[in-house]
Amino acid sequence: MQHDLVSCDRRQQSCVAIRERRTSSGGNRMLRIHFTDVDLARTRVAAAAEPFWEIASSLHRFQTRRGRWAYAEWHRTARSRLRDQRLDKALRGILLPLFPRAAYFPDFLTPVVGCGGWDAGADAIMSTPAPQVLQEVQALGQASGAPAWTPRLTDTETRAELVQVMQAYYNAVIAPHSDRVQSSLEADRCLRVRALLTGGIDGLLRSLRPAMRWQPPVLHVDAYGGDRDLHLAGRGLLLVPSYFCWGSPVPIADPALPPVIVYSVLDGAPSCEKPLAPTAVSALAGVVGRSRAAILRAAAAGATTGELARAVGISASAATQHTSALRDAGLISSRRAANTVLHTLTPLGAALVQANPPARAR
Repeated sequence: MQHDLVSCDRRQQSCVAIRERRTSSGGNRMLRIHFTDVDLARTRVAAAAEPFWEIASSLHRFQTRRGRWAYAEWHRTARSRLRDQRLDKALRGILLPLFPRAAYFPDFLTPVVGCGGWDAGADAIMSTPAPQVLQEVQALGQASGAPAWTPRLTDTETRAELVQVMQAYYNAVIAPHSDRVQSSLEADRCLRVRALLTGGIDGLLRSLRPAMRWQPPVLHVDAYGGDRDLHLAGRGLLLVPSYFCWGSPVPIADPALPPVIVYSVLDGAPSCEKPLAPTAVSALAGVVGRSRAAILRAAAAGATTGELARAVGISASAATQHTSALRDAGLISSRRAANTVLHTLTPLGAALVQANPPARAR
């Protein structure tokens, strides 16, 4: 307990920054992240969707019409699923008050170790020291108001009930779309890997435009909250791509915690298709022929339209027609990067390629 109180005292110095993390009245402000050579070496991109950040970001989609077109189908089905599973009251009374959009929400609800999966994140929430939980729910109350029951989250039993509600919400409205979410994240990672291979860490950080602007040794982030500087001091930076995040990137509020920036894989790097739209099943019947099979295999590692055309030995216009048909069938995902379009396999496309290897592989 004494150790917890010491940690809490140290966090008091950053309380102002925590309360100013995301403010609904101040709009977007500039966060300046200062790198050292060690920080550049320790900068990395999360390998998979982070469930607790996706919960937070998806809850924000209920609180604004910004980007609504991109999630129209999800929004409709999510409301229906929540009603059917009797989670609509928990949504209004528990989850939305804890995760206000464009305002502070407690950091302990989006643990960094959550990148290791649901169990790791849930364990981190349950093991958060009570003084830290109390401080963060008090900051929530000061920033945007909070229900009277939130101080009871210092009790592990109440926190366990909250985790159960979050898991029920995740299973109801996010897990059913996991293939599409993961496909978008894989496409984004492919973009980042290509930028890293051609330009190193400098190229990776430059690829994060327009929401983030790299001017060595400082990364300028249009993030909610007051103008402030964050010195990484050798801790590195974890970049967490998010499907449901839209608009401004979201940083961890407390500068004493491991540095994390959550950014959108849709906004700023638009897909050539509307996300979470119903897949045209009838289009699968048209996905036949050697050229399209070759394009699918060539897209396994990510390839631009021009690269696919050269790999298959066809014209760029013919490659565009084939990728359009494959995309309509839900087999590839296409994302525009500058003046090129990058194509990657969806989980369905990857399964088709694995089930139909080349004749020599058979």
